[in-house]
Amino acid sequence: MEESSSVSSNSIVGCMGSVLRKCLFSILYVGPIPHHIAFIMDGNRRYANKHNLSEGTGHRLGFAALISVLKYCYELGVKYVTVYAFSIENFKRRPEEVQSLMELMQEKMDSLLKEESIVNQFGVRVHFAGDLTLLSESVRLSAERVMAATASNSKAVLSICVAYTSSNEIVHAAQQSCEVKWDELRILNSSGAGYGLNGYGANRFIGSVDIEKHMYMSVAPDPDILIRTSGETRLSNFLLWQSALCLLYCPSALWPEIGLWHLVWAVLNYQRQYRYLEKKKKKQL
Repeated sequence: MEESSSVSSNSIVGCMGSVLRKCLFSILYVGPIPHHIAFIMDGNRRYANKHNLSEGTGHRLGFAALISVLKYCYELGVKYVTVYAFSIENFKRRPEEVQSLMELMQEKMDSLLKEESIVNQFGVRVHFAGDLTLLSESVRLSAERVMAATASNSKAVLSICVAYTSSNEIVHAAQQSCEVKWDELRILNSSGAGYGLNGYGANRFIGSVDIEKHMYMSVAPDPDILIRTSGETRLSNFLLWQSALCLLYCPSALWPEIGLWHLVWAVLNYQRQYRYLEKKKKKQL
């Protein structure tokens, strides 16, 4: 009887929460809705220390917070969400912590393949961005399985940055651009159509379009909002190329504490500054 009552109570609370979100979102729909929101999920370890929990518990609570935030974003109509899950710098942490994080990451990757997962509920294509060769084979294969299984989903895109830093992304994109450009020049010259480098004109140079084409994050437009929890205002080598003209919002809440109100406040701030941001973007064209 008690269990039945508890389930009923949870169902009522869930319905009330859904109605509240619809009311809030109907207000937000009056203004522009961001296409892309990026998150630096900072504060899992501090949350665990604050509440005398193990580090692993802090990270698991952080994943639960991520699922809630993704649900809110997709319900609101945000098509692109990007999360900073694991930096290349994080490999310098204690080996046992890195191993624990990798095991948790693989467990959560595999859970995304379940029918009831959030990616299937909202038709989300999952993209893992970063130098995946740095991951263990089992974690890399799990990431590849998730990307393959969700490749045909088209309603939304979730980019998960693992083994990622922006500087590594830019260097990788520059290297790929040079290799492609060199191959183009070699083919033209071997066919007699290139007439050497001078005959290739301005196309012999690498431009920003070439770089962006080979970015790990080429699957998504530049973010409109970048949210970093725990009150830190650093970007920590995340989306440096893409975030020049996005709104930065840094609530003091630790990542497991993030909630609906933080997202609503970020979107309201974005709407308030929308005209200014768009004007800046047009000047760059």
